[in-house]
Amino acid sequence: MGWLKKLYGKTVALDTAPLIYFVEATPLFTERVQPFFEALEQAEFKVLTSTLTITEALVKPVRQGQLDKIAVFKEVLERHIDVVPATTQIAELAARLRAAHNLQTPDAIQIATALDQKADFLLTNDAKLSRLPQPHVLVLADLA
Repeated sequence: MGWLKKLYGKTVALDTAPLIYFVEATPLFTERVQPFFEALEQAEFKVLTSTLTITEALVKPVRQGQLDKIAVFKEVLERHIDVVPATTQIAELAARLRAAHNLQTPDAIQIATALDQKADFLLTNDAKLSRLPQPHVLVLADLA
């Protein structure tokens, strides 16, 4: 897990998918996200995410009435991750990103939040985001 060492002492913006993979224990990605969340618990780096992550992560458990899963998502977010509220500045930056890079609104908001908070990295599993110059995008599927 050499990629984790690059994160130590840095700020990492977290896209929704890695959080879902962790809480849902998604077999294909569990061995990649588990060490990340263990290091986060040890405060090896700072992690932030947009309030949009709450919306995206809770859709399935709310739809399926999984109150225990909702509680787990909320606990992880409250204990370990700085949830950054959407601001006018972030919304305007997201609009510029959408216009310049033809991004979907959720992606633009996540990246705008990362840039606004001066994150060093964005952890995602969305390979198309790796074409952006900043922040440095880490795609889970590409990490060994």
